[in-house]
Amino acid sequence: MLPCEVHLDRGLISGIVRTAVERCITSSGLSRIPNSPAELFNSSQANSIKAEIIRAGRKLWTRQYVDGSGGNISARISPEYVISTPTMLSKGDLRVEDLSLVDLENRQIVGARPQTSEILLHLEIYKAVPDARAVIHCHPPYATAHAVAGIVPQGNLVSEQELFIGPVALAAYETPGTMAFAKAVLPLVRGHNTILLSNHGLVCWADSVTHAEWYTEVVETYCKTLVIAKQLRPDLIEIPSSKITDLLTLKKRLGLPDPRLPVDESPVPASAEIVALESGYVFPHDVSDFEIELLVSRLSGEIVQFLEEQA
Repeated sequence: MLPCEVHLDRGLISGIVRTAVERCITSSGLSRIPNSPAELFNSSQANSIKAEIIRAGRKLWTRQYVDGSGGNISARISPEYVISTPTMLSKGDLRVEDLSLVDLENRQIVGARPQTSEILLHLEIYKAVPDARAVIHCHPPYATAHAVAGIVPQGNLVSEQELFIGPVALAAYETPGTMAFAKAVLPLVRGHNTILLSNHGLVCWADSVTHAEWYTEVVETYCKTLVIAKQLRPDLIEIPSSKITDLLTLKKRLGLPDPRLPVDESPVPASAEIVALESGYVFPHDVSDFEIELLVSRLSGEIVQFLEEQA
């Protein structure tokens, strides 16, 4: 029994409980919902994605998939917000402080440098494809050559291309940076993760920045291989249809889009909360400060009540 004159420090009890609750949340893999977009932008999860964007930008520049200030990269870090590369900066020179946070209506929320003018393309893809977490637009020479020539590369020739990309779509030309340019991909983007942009370049979306960068490598290597192979033999022999079916079965299991697979034509949810639910969000956080405080208050109250009953 506690002495009846004992003083219960409720603040101390609440502090101990809060520390324990936050440690339990961290160990369970959950984390706090930030109180503001700026806190979200500077969270550890967002910082990891920023580093991934920097790495991808340097890979694109090193492989000569971008030149000058061309190309752009984005990553969706919550149902409402996207990290964007800036306008007028080489992807080989990207630094974390160059990145900005924009919402789905292209309002810059955080960041010193203005976002890329072609972010509209990225935002339309995010709105149309809830599974898209990253978008990369660039100008790899062989893929862009096909886009300039208006030629969709022949399919069913390389298994890796069929598995990760599949048939490559070609979007009609529109002036880059305009809403018409952004919307040109909408008839294609739910059935394709890689689209040639006529007289312009290539855009890929994926579940991560790294995977979107991989897709640019796959399709560029494929287009280059076709140019070489057709010099050796114009009538290239395709993979048998039965073997393509095997690849499509695997592709469906991996959740990769392909126009040869059934496409979900149901309307895209307008509500950010519904989008979050369908695409596996909330990302990157799960627990709000309000929920934490409610739990701390309830547990602290129960502890105080228990101690008072023992006095």
